[in-house]
Amino acid sequence: MQLIRGLHNLQQFKSQLKQGCVLTIGNFDGLHLGHQQVVQAVAEQAKNRCLPSVVMIFEPLPIEYFAPETAPVRLMNFREKIQALQSTQIDFVLCVRFNASFAELSADDFVQNVLLDSLHVKYLVVGDDFRFGKQRQGDYVYLQTLGKLNGFSVTDMPTFDLTKERVSSTRVRAALSSHNLTEAKALLGRDFKFSGRVIHGQKLGRTLGFRTLNINPKRVHMPVQGVFAVTVDGIADRPWPGVANLGLRPTVDGVRPSIEVHLFHWDKDLYGRHVDVTLEHFIRPEMKFESLEALTLQIGLDAELAKQFFKI
Repeated sequence: MQLIRGLHNLQQFKSQLKQGCVLTIGNFDGLHLGHQQVVQAVAEQAKNRCLPSVVMIFEPLPIEYFAPETAPVRLMNFREKIQALQSTQIDFVLCVRFNASFAELSADDFVQNVLLDSLHVKYLVVGDDFRFGKQRQGDYVYLQTLGKLNGFSVTDMPTFDLTKERVSSTRVRAALSSHNLTEAKALLGRDFKFSGRVIHGQKLGRTLGFRTLNINPKRVHMPVQGVFAVTVDGIADRPWPGVANLGLRPTVDGVRPSIEVHLFHWDKDLYGRHVDVTLEHFIRPEMKFESLEALTLQIGLDAELAKQFFKI
C-alpha cells in the first residue's frame, strides 16, 4: 500500500492511475467490520477490473473542520488508521487535506477535478448517505447521474449488521465509553489498541516504585479512559503484559491525554520506540487521589488485579 499525501501529490502517481481506479471515500474511523466490508469490496472490484484500488480519507475529518467543538472523539489517530489500512489489500490511500479551499469545491468541481481528471475513477463505492461538495450539494443519486454521463459506475454498500444493529463508529465509541471491550472487539473484528512512541515523562512512576512507559497518544481527547490490564507489542517477541492508566492523570494535575504502562518484570529503556498497547481487561475508572501515597497503594492493587487476569 502506498500513501499519497494531498491531491497535489497525485501527479507523482499519474502513470499508475492513468487507466483509472476503483475508489471509496470516507472517514474510516476505527476501520470496523462495516468499513472492512467496503474496503474488501473495493479491493475485489479492482482485482476483477485489473485496476488499482484507492481509499480516499480526510485530515482533519470534515466534521472536525466544520464543528470542532462537537466533533466526536476519534477512535484512531492518523498513524493508527494508516497502519490498519496497510493490513488490507488496498493499493493506495489518498489523504486529502480538508481545508478552506477544499471545502469550497462545488460538487461539480469535485467530480470533474478530483474524481475524473485526477483519479480517472471507473468504479466508486460510497454509502447511500454520502454527501460532498460545498454546502453538501452532491449525494449518491447525483453521483449515479454523473457516473452514467462520464463512464464510471457507482454502488453503495449494504449496512453491515451485528446483533441486528448497524455496525458504526458511534457504536464502537459507545462500547468503549462503557468499557465493554468484548463488544468493541466484536464490532472492530479485533482488539482495541493504541499506537504511539515511548517518550520521556515526569519519572514519577520510579519514585512511586512503579516504573512506567509514557506514550503520547497524539489525541486531544481519548475514546476510553481508565485503568486496564494491557499487552504491549513492539518490544519483545511476544505481547508483554502490564497495567496501564489512560487519561489525564488527575492526581498530578495532568492536562493532556496520556498512556502510562507499567510492564511486569521489565526493566529496559524503550524511549523512542513505537509500540502498540492493546486493552485486554477493564480494572477501574480513572480517579483522583488525595495523596501520592494513596495513589501508590492503588497502583499496587491495580497491578495485582492485572496479574490475576494474566495469571502471572
